[in-house]
Amino acid sequence: MRQAMKKWMAMVLAVLATSMSACATGSSISWKEEVLLHDGRKMIVERKDIHDSSLPHEIGQGAPLAEHTTTFSMPDTKQSVTWRSNNRLRSEPDNLDLMVLDFMNGVPYAAAGITRCIAYNRWGRPNPPYIFFKYDGKAWQRIPLEEFPAEFKEPNVMVGGYDQYSLTVEERDASVLTAGTVRKVNKAAGRSQESYTVIREPLKIGAPANCGEMIRFEGGWASPSYVERTIKQRVDAEKRARKMSSESTD
Repeated sequence: MRQAMKKWMAMVLAVLATSMSACATGSSISWKEEVLLHDGRKMIVERKDIHDSSLPHEIGQGAPLAEHTTTFSMPDTKQSVTWRSNNRLRSEPDNLDLMVLDFMNGVPYAAAGITRCIAYNRWGRPNPPYIFFKYDGKAWQRIPLEEFPAEFKEPNVMVGGYDQYSLTVEERDASVLTAGTVRKVNKAAGRSQESYTVIREPLKIGAPANCGEMIRFEGGWASPSYVERTIKQRVDAEKRARKMSSESTD
């Protein structure tokens, strides 16, 4: 009887494992989404978030997002392509939040928001605050807003990563998040306009446009005023040291 019960439990666990739409493994979570393209076609993408507690973060906060990938097959050629945001490099983090994935004349395009102020400065403080990409057959290349097709009007992937708290039990248990579910989550109350539309005009207010200006300094990033103040302090200190050295010699 006990042996039969063990076999039954093993079968139940196996079924549950295969029916989960997002499975957390240590510090990673993966899920599938149905992406609605601008021409009405749909495709399935596989998305994955990897968190790493060794990255800098505040005490009590969860492990930061170290890397995100979205992998899909080209509708026409079936070539596997991966879009990636690598946030591990402290001085050059990507910190990109995928928002749009679509095709024009068989060519993949992507648009992403920026999630951190250092990254916003690293990417050149764009306004509207997006980074646009075009896949050249080998790699993703950054392109200006003017080259991003106007037909791509709103986000078609879940913005901000997997948001289990915005999903119903049925949606979480589904093997694939439908395009309708993705759109519902993106348009949830309290979300900013950038979450449910592609803004093509500069923003006057709103993060990350409100991020203070930062420049590269000694392997990191700092405000121009901090850099200016630090350099001045060092120059003054050197002058005092030279003066003291000269006076002691005399």
